[in-house]
Amino acid sequence: MPKENFKTKTSLTVDEALVKVMNYCVYQDRCHQEVEKKLDELEMYEEAKAYIITKLIEEDFLNEERFARSYARGKFRIKKYGRLRITRELKAKNISAYNLKAGLSEIDEDDYLKTLKDLSEQKLKTLNEPNAYKKRQKLYQHLAYKGYETELIYDVINDLLPM
Repeated sequence: MPKENFKTKTSLTVDEALVKVMNYCVYQDRCHQEVEKKLDELEMYEEAKAYIITKLIEEDFLNEERFARSYARGKFRIKKYGRLRITRELKAKNISAYNLKAGLSEIDEDDYLKTLKDLSEQKLKTLNEPNAYKKRQKLYQHLAYKGYETELIYDVINDLLPM
């Protein structure tokens, strides 16, 4: 009979899991969905998960509004994402409409328009397309992928590439 190699996994106590998840939340803001996924990875029971999440909320380790605000700020400033993409990603994380609105309020309108214009100019420099229509189309697709609103994209394209 072949000798099987079993790894015995020691389960964590609720307090150990709580400390581990607190550290997880301290590293960066997390949403409920991410914390639940982490608790699933730690193989915690439903009652223990509920207790830990309640404790995290009580002690302000878990705050969805703060998460939405920092997420929107970070994705806009670092990755230059537009409101549509940020909204889509926050909805995928089951963030409430109230918190989503709070997150989007972190984006200054002037910065938003300036970033869109700068992003357009950068992309335009990289496009080696002689056909003006195709160049406009490629620029539009890039900006739409980044999550900017159609009407804003057309305004910027019309300013940069008049027909």
